[in-house]
Amino acid sequence: MLAIKKTVDEDYRPDRFLLTSSTNVLTLPRFADSLASRMETIRMLLLARAEIENRAPTFLERLFEGTLQSRKDAIVGDELIQLALRGGFPEAISRDNDRRRQDWARSYLTSIPTRDLRDIAEVEKLTELPKLVRLLAEYSGQLVNYSQLASGIDVNHRTGQRYVGLLAQVFLITTLQPWFTNALKRIVKTPKLHFLDSGLLAAARGLTFDRIKADRGTFGALLESFVFAEVLKLMTASDLRLTPHHFRDRDMREVDIVLERDDGMIAGIEVKASATVRASDFSGLRALAAACGDRFAFGVDLYDSTDVVPFGGNLAAAPISCLWG
Repeated sequence: MLAIKKTVDEDYRPDRFLLTSSTNVLTLPRFADSLASRMETIRMLLLARAEIENRAPTFLERLFEGTLQSRKDAIVGDELIQLALRGGFPEAISRDNDRRRQDWARSYLTSIPTRDLRDIAEVEKLTELPKLVRLLAEYSGQLVNYSQLASGIDVNHRTGQRYVGLLAQVFLITTLQPWFTNALKRIVKTPKLHFLDSGLLAAARGLTFDRIKADRGTFGALLESFVFAEVLKLMTASDLRLTPHHFRDRDMREVDIVLERDDGMIAGIEVKASATVRASDFSGLRALAAACGDRFAFGVDLYDSTDVVPFGGNLAAAPISCLWG
């Protein structure tokens, strides 16, 4: 890195170096130099569904405009389950059956503690990390409880928090910070945990198509992480400047994803693994709208169907397929 720094300082012509990494090396304490002001960092997540279908997505723009449209070609039911199980890794998508995709995902999850983390940090209980990954999978889509996670592998709270941070550095998971305003005192300020790939999440939890079909209740957390990852991918390619959050108040009203635009406008996204939506499903979005006031642009409940259904005000239910439409 120091050699690159010297070369760039001597010749500022752009595009002479392309550095890639599966790890966020800029956060490492032993990284020789950050190359601040000398490079642009691009975070490339896994393949979005819009990329796979060769579409130019307009979801984020339509969300803030409140102009989401019904999709008669929406992916629903069993096909939606398969989509979430598949995830976004090209290597997994290209495999021709569920068993081979699961085998690849399990191998990837094993390689993270045995290869990537060992290369970037001193980890005292390296052999316990696969167990931590499985624990994290059970918490995906939930508020982070570092003490519970740490006790699961017999380490202290601080070490558990550090391990979670390391797994975020290798882009396995991420934490979603809460949205709150100082005007409201009853808002939960704990971050939420998400896997960045629903295929890896399914493998870590042992979820298969048959298991989800037998118990549809196992699909909710997987679908939420799938949608969250799709939204992050759309954000990286959008001209909109958005910051993602989640919302939850002391009355347990919550919104899975809150997007704050750089001008302060807010949009909310709820995710339902159901083909029907009721007015009561919008309690979290209504609470968010009340907290935002004039800053609230629109709220949507993404669900397993084809039609956009208005629910009054700036609220509607819309197909999950709007994400790549």
